[in-house]
Amino acid sequence: MNLIEIKDLSKFFPVSRKIFARKSYVHAVDEVSLGIKKGEVFGLVGESGCGKTTTGKLLVRLMDPTGGAILFDGKNVSGLKGKKLMNFRKHVQMIFQDPYESLNPRFTVHGSVKEPLDIQRIGDREEREERIDSALREVGLTPPEAYYGRFPHELSGGQRQRLSIARAMVTNPDFIVADEPTSMLDVSIRAGIMNLMLKLRKELSLTCLFVTHDLAAARYMCDKIAVMYLGKLVEIAETEELIGSPLHPYTRALLSAVPVPDPTFERKRIKITGHVSTPIDPKEECRFLPRCPCSRDVCKERQPDLKEVRAGHWVACHFPER
Repeated sequence: MNLIEIKDLSKFFPVSRKIFARKSYVHAVDEVSLGIKKGEVFGLVGESGCGKTTTGKLLVRLMDPTGGAILFDGKNVSGLKGKKLMNFRKHVQMIFQDPYESLNPRFTVHGSVKEPLDIQRIGDREEREERIDSALREVGLTPPEAYYGRFPHELSGGQRQRLSIARAMVTNPDFIVADEPTSMLDVSIRAGIMNLMLKLRKELSLTCLFVTHDLAAARYMCDKIAVMYLGKLVEIAETEELIGSPLHPYTRALLSAVPVPDPTFERKRIKITGHVSTPIDPKEECRFLPRCPCSRDVCKERQPDLKEVRAGHWVACHFPER
């Protein structure tokens, strides 16, 4: 059963406000549909600027969608306001990409983790202290009392991201959006953060959208992966199916660029030439057309629909590689 499901979800940003000119819009997320099962880690990968983070913010309602529906546990939460929206946010949280910017520098570790409990009015004072202590222990900031009075600038990058995870976990959410949670960290501590998230997922049966541009990290973390390009999903499949048998030319190009830690291994690099289509009022043609090595006339006529070409393997391409 899907915990989160989105149907034709869109988010457009206006770029022209001239009085007599027709308004133009950046199609950041354009009619995206997918489902995330309970207990699943779902990967969303693609280049910077393709709409991954915007999708994540829409799912936790940090942004209002332009169109489409967001279903949480079967209920449409797209238009929630006021108290209903606040109640929904008890069940969803977001781990932001940059732990340096997402933490309030004036809050101590204790204050940062306590803030969500205060806002949501969860528990009495004793219960809140128990939750704070437990959350810090779960993410490895032990003993908790040694960190309570510290400010973010007194923590290392890895400790800050662990604090961000503790802040997200303290309300016991059902769904988490992790927006490139390791991209701002040193390589030496990325594996520790990813293993921490997998441990919490196993222990707490978390459902997670893992946003990343790193296919290697997505393979390590995710049960299923969706590839995004200029606001559109171009391929969705189980992780090993997508890695082993990519059908969309963009996915194949991304995989060909992943380094292999074996100097004797030779991989044919697929070079992407051409220019990136504009996301401002895009044409009906395929978004990947200017860079596609195997485009044909029909690709200029319309954007291909996302279709299931194998069991559980979806691709948006007029001529997917079989």
